[in-house]
Amino acid sequence: MGIAISLILIAAGAILTWAVNATVSGLNIHTVGIILMVVGAAGLILSVIFWSSWGGPGGVRRRTTTTVEPR
Repeated sequence: MGIAISLILIAAGAILTWAVNATVSGLNIHTVGIILMVVGAAGLILSVIFWSSWGGPGGVRRRTTTTVEPR
């Protein structure tokens, strides 16, 4: 799960938790919103942890070797 998907899950969960006033039989929309926010936050934290261990763009650089010829 990437950072963008995590942010989308957090936003969708926040909308379901605080902006929706509908009721559905057999399903609590507010609980679903909280679950989505928790899953999105966990995904965001894991994405950031793995991003820092991977190095991100430009994390792998070419090793340059400089040789100096004797005089």
